[in-house]
Order: sequence, then C-alpha cells, then structure tokens
Amino acid sequence: MADLLAHVLVAYALMTALSWRIERIKPRWTAVVMGGAVIPDLVKIQLLLKAHVVEETVGIPFDYAAVSTLGGVLLIAGVISIAFQRRYWRRAYGCLVVGGIMSLVVNGLRAFADSHSTAWLYPLTWWRPPTPSLYVTSDYRVTALVVAVAALVTAIGMSVLDRFRPRREG
Repeated sequence: MADLLAHVLVAYALMTALSWRIERIKPRWTAVVMGGAVIPDLVKIQLLLKAHVVEETVGIPFDYAAVSTLGGVLLIAGVISIAFQRRYWRRAYGCLVVGGIMSLVVNGLRAFADSHSTAWLYPLTWWRPPTPSLYVTSDYRVTALVVAVAALVTAIGMSVLDRFRPRREG
C-alpha cells in the first residue's frame, strides 16, 4: 500500500505546486485529482474479491488487469464523475483522469524484471513501454521521499506563498 500513498502524495504535491501559478486550481480540485490517482490502484480489490466471483455474478468474462490501464482510468473516472453535480461533470472527469494518468506514469517508472512496464496504454496499444527502473514499490525510501516532498510543498505553501497572496475581504 506504500505505492498507493505515494501516488496520492505525488498528485497532491504536483497540483499544489501548480496551484501557486494557476489560480483556477483550487484545493477541492486538488483533492479530486488525488482521488483520481487512486483509480489504477483499485486493481488491489482482487485481494478481497476474486475475479472468478465477479465473473459468476455478472455472467461475463472479467479481469482486474484493465483497471490499471488508461482505458480503465477513463471508464472509472466517468463513473465516479457522475457522483458530482451535473455542472461539475467535465471538471471532475478531467481532474480524475489527470490523477489517474499521474499514477500510471509513476507506475511506469517502476522496476520490472524484463525492463518493460505493463501495457498501461491499453486500449490505444498493447505495447509495453520500456521503464527506466527508478524504484521498487516495496522500498520504504520511496515512500519516505514522497512524504518529505509533500511536507515541503505544504510548508512552502503555508509559510512563504501566503505572505504574498492578497487577503480577500468577505
């Protein structure tokens, strides 16, 4: 689960830093992007609910692998976005997709034995892009680094940048 935390914190740090320059990025939408970063990790539901149980219940072939792909992110983000008010559907969908893509990109940097990432670009292609093998998900130093970066971004946002923002009345 350390990679799940890392994905959420990467989304938080990037969106918070972007919000310093782009005024349209509000904290509530940063939270939605963070939620989108969880979408590819929904594949871990298979630990609790096996695919064959879903197949028997629904009556069609089912595999969790598609959840951790671009197509899975696009589909699940669409389903989640309808939980928002209708006027926010587009923005919510966009934020969820951005978070999911961030997570897929971070996953694409992991170390794999054959030096190729998973086919996370499905349904566009089954090609498995090469990976730079930057980290292993079980390495606690990755989580520690991401937590430290997120804490630094929070500290900078709270102390330095708040001094320069004009106070709004009302």
